Amino acid sequence: MPSFTLTRQSAGPLESVWKLLHDPARFPEWWQGIETVAVHTAAPDTSAYTMWPVGYPDFPMEQRLATTRGRVTISCLVSDLTFGWRLRDVGSGTEIEVTVDLPEREAHRLADQRQLIDSSLTTLSRLAVDD
Repeated sequence: MPSFTLTRQSAGPLESVWKLLHDPARFPEWWQGIETVAVHTAAPDTSAYTMWPVGYPDFPMEQRLATTRGRVTISCLVSDLTFGWRLRDVGSGTEIEVTVDLPEREAHRLADQRQLIDSSLTTLSRLAVDD
């Protein structure tokens, strides 16, 4: 299974990063390639939402966000990409780590996903400082 892991340090406190990462409605503020999000009701530790990619207003993509033991896992129900986020308090800020897993049939998207997530991590890191 194709995958990659990226890590970024944010000067923002863990709580600020968590709020941005845990709220799909705020994803368009920092996650590159996401134009809009509609959040649905789900179980207490799970959020269901629909994401529309930038430039594709007629291509809704169902997503699932789940939290367990301080981790956030986001699963695309259309393309089966999985984004596993982990935060760690490092005293002067927060370490943000994300591992992205792609199914073999989506391997051609690996480089593009790495670029989008790298840019998104930069924006998330900066936004958490001001949040």
